[in-house]
Amino acid sequence: MGVTQLAYIGVNVTDLEAWSDLMTNVFGLAVQTRTDQHSPSYLRVDDHHHRIALQPGKTDGLAYVGWEVASMDELHRIASHLNSIGVKTVAGAAQEADERKVLALYKFRDPDGIPMEISYGPIIDHEPLRYGRPVSGFNAGRLGLGHAVFACADQHKSADFYIKNLGFKISDYIAWDVADAVFMHCNPRHHSLALMNAVYGMKPGDLNHFMIEANSLDDIGRAYDLVLERKIPLILTLGRHTNDLMTSFYVKTPSGFGVEYGFGARLIEDDANWEVRKYHATKLWGHLLALEEPMM
Repeated sequence: MGVTQLAYIGVNVTDLEAWSDLMTNVFGLAVQTRTDQHSPSYLRVDDHHHRIALQPGKTDGLAYVGWEVASMDELHRIASHLNSIGVKTVAGAAQEADERKVLALYKFRDPDGIPMEISYGPIIDHEPLRYGRPVSGFNAGRLGLGHAVFACADQHKSADFYIKNLGFKISDYIAWDVADAVFMHCNPRHHSLALMNAVYGMKPGDLNHFMIEANSLDDIGRAYDLVLERKIPLILTLGRHTNDLMTSFYVKTPSGFGVEYGFGARLIEDDANWEVRKYHATKLWGHLLALEEPMM
């Protein structure tokens, strides 16, 4: 038992127009019609009402990360367990549940102060997806949005928190240069969460990047051409990872952290036969550093 997928991410943004342009016109995500200028801009990749919420504001940064559970009983069980070990949970108000488009949620902060949520009952939107540009779609559904990577004061201690309390399992490890990262899964996606030491100017609790996985390598190549054409800041050039074998590139968002846009990651369908490994490089090829801040 535990969480089943990365359900959604909320981001506070000062430049909604730039964010929307990147997400829709470059990456191809579908956007929901906003009710007013103060409401979030919701972005879709599958039949969930949304996976990303862009909240206009005066500051940039992560607002929350939502993890889905399989039942209301499991939602309450995890919340009760977290409270019992001294991690305070707060039931989301009706307005917050409406904003997340879920039946219920609890909010808490992880060992590094990251604003996390567990939720149940996502609203499903049966309207056809109207992608921002021609794309083949996204690998989400049962696998969730993608993955998120955070900086930690002690990544192994933080990983232990997620394993013991939220049901994550170790996928593998990578240690390179001065960086050390733990990769974890909660469904067949190779990793929905990765935690690394606070290096390269990051502080514990900082979001390094989140990942969106497309259904076609051509979608990645065309987006890469658009990034180069528009001179959108690249963090890492096109390349392929050692552990999940994803082909991807990374851009710097208008809020400063990264987004990875990738294709073709391996799955962990059978935990009983999965071999946990430790790698000493992040890439098989490519992923050349384009900015001063290395990211995974």
